[in-house]
Amino acid sequence: MTSMQAATLYAGLFCLFMLVLKANVGRVRTQHKVGFGDGGNQPLQRSLRVQGNAVEDVPVVLFGLLGLGALAAPALLIHGIGGSFLIGRILHAFGLGGSSGSSFGRSVGTLITALVMLVTAGSCAWYALT
Repeated sequence: MTSMQAATLYAGLFCLFMLVLKANVGRVRTQHKVGFGDGGNQPLQRSLRVQGNAVEDVPVVLFGLLGLGALAAPALLIHGIGGSFLIGRILHAFGLGGSSGSSFGRSVGTLITALVMLVTAGSCAWYALT
């Protein structure tokens, strides 16, 4: 698998992930009969935040992965970043989706996300400058 194929794989996987989060918001809206906003409904607020957090973080890392793919960084690096990020975002989604307070999934998912962003930033700088 080439670097660009690896990066594109994660673009596709994250498109599916975002679609699942979007469908979950629709499911919770329907379940609680809230057509617009969050209606003060805590489960809907959590599902919206899960989706919102992903919207904040996923594009940044995907741009980095596609940049690394374009610069022919090792596919193994791209898989390491992409796979770790996907695990982190799934953990975060389950952790925050299940509880508005602190949880293992939310804490570990947030930590993995931050570390992946740092590795992505450093890798992009390294491969752009070498």
